[in-house]
Amino acid sequence: MHDLLPFLPASINNVLASIPYFMPEIYLAILFIVVLVTDLLFGRDSQKLCRIIACAGILLVVHRDYQQIELLLIGAQGSGHFFFSDMLLLTHTAISFKLVIDVLAFVLLLYFEWDNKLSDDRKGLSDLYTITIGSVFGLHLMTMAANLLSVYLSIEIVSITSYLMVAYRSESTSGAEAGLKYVLFGAASSAIMLYGISLLYAFSGTLSLYNGQLVSGLMAVNPLAVSFALILVLIGIGFKLSFVPIHFWVPDVYQGASTPVTAWLSTLPKIAGFALLINFLTPFVNATNWTAFDFRFYIAIIGIITMIAGNFAAVLQKNVKRMLAYSSIGHTGFALMALVTFRADGISALIYYLAVYGIANIGALALASYFTNVTGAEDMMGYKGLGLKYPAASVCFVIVLVSLTGLPVTAGFTGKLFVFSAVYNFYQLNHNPLLMVLLVTGAVITVVSLFYYIKIPYNLFLKRRDTLANPAIKSYNIIILSIIISFLIVLLGIFPNILLSHL
Repeated sequence: MHDLLPFLPASINNVLASIPYFMPEIYLAILFIVVLVTDLLFGRDSQKLCRIIACAGILLVVHRDYQQIELLLIGAQGSGHFFFSDMLLLTHTAISFKLVIDVLAFVLLLYFEWDNKLSDDRKGLSDLYTITIGSVFGLHLMTMAANLLSVYLSIEIVSITSYLMVAYRSESTSGAEAGLKYVLFGAASSAIMLYGISLLYAFSGTLSLYNGQLVSGLMAVNPLAVSFALILVLIGIGFKLSFVPIHFWVPDVYQGASTPVTAWLSTLPKIAGFALLINFLTPFVNATNWTAFDFRFYIAIIGIITMIAGNFAAVLQKNVKRMLAYSSIGHTGFALMALVTFRADGISALIYYLAVYGIANIGALALASYFTNVTGAEDMMGYKGLGLKYPAASVCFVIVLVSLTGLPVTAGFTGKLFVFSAVYNFYQLNHNPLLMVLLVTGAVITVVSLFYYIKIPYNLFLKRRDTLANPAIKSYNIIILSIIISFLIVLLGIFPNILLSHL
């Protein structure tokens, strides 16, 4: 103990100097405690109060995110700032990812109560709001992780909260089954990743990604052993991204979970996973003498396979949530295209693409909740003839699906155009044929995606059913949310700088 005393003042000073760069996360920790205590004090009556506090708190966190941009500018720290003994790294890219995560989290916090199956749960939703805030805290850490230990801890925080969210509807057999599958796959991927981290530490003698010792230490080791360790770590990160071949859990878990929870899993952990992958790959990609493992090559291969597998599997689906689950796998593969470039334009295109994908995917699942609320329909065949009976919801559904497909004039089209442009510009620099294969595959799967997305408008407007029951419940809140999302999709498709200027 006495041996540590000389280092204590420096450690305290490091913590105090790090606090300004950690303010959004401190706000999230306080918000987590406030929502938790509110739930404990008021019990079942606390649901609306917890929701109001959680939503207001997230908006305050968004404000603190913007202030972090000014903090980096004032300190002239264009390349980022390390804090908490180099465990975390705050960059402009990390702040952009946090802004996207927090805004989408705000939308989802509003949406939770509007799904009848979830809101009818006997426990109420107060606990869910607490879990959600805890998950956002972990997502923030994922965007800033700069040490293998912080990488593992941030993923585990998000994983544990995600397990609780999936199995939240305890009286639902499908929810319990989905939660169990998610826990088993998540535990296995975490164990594999931890083993990979232990190997990297054994090879290099450090857990820090950016001190140079990790890369130089790995370069002195057998490339085959290094590749094996890196693959194990990527499996853990890939569990959050759900790319092939670590995607088997996605359809069953997305279908079994409550629809708002599916919207959460298919957007926020995926977005934070890409931020974490950028942090993990940066030291290796920027190292001039690194040859042990060609990240760009393998990410391109994984992206191609993921796009093909996700989109062709989605064509065969009849359940809406299961179809959107496979389509989210395909979108992961497409987003990996932008990451292959690992240039400023590619990262910018990636953030824009993930933001508009998150908006559209939440809109699609919210509308799936709407039709389940008013008609009980969960399969595409159940949408027959509903287009004229529910015109506002149906038109919004078409706009959202057009954006997910990537057709003009939606934000989805603009996002795909940015990704294609970034990859093509990178292809012009090195003329790597694999990049051209990526571009062709991305174009082809865009056409393939039209075949399964169009099934919903086809059943809504072109199919007929003999009788249409009058709805017992009117979900006006979801309609308003869907109209706003549809408007944003078209607006951002025509004026993408509205979003780009804030990222």
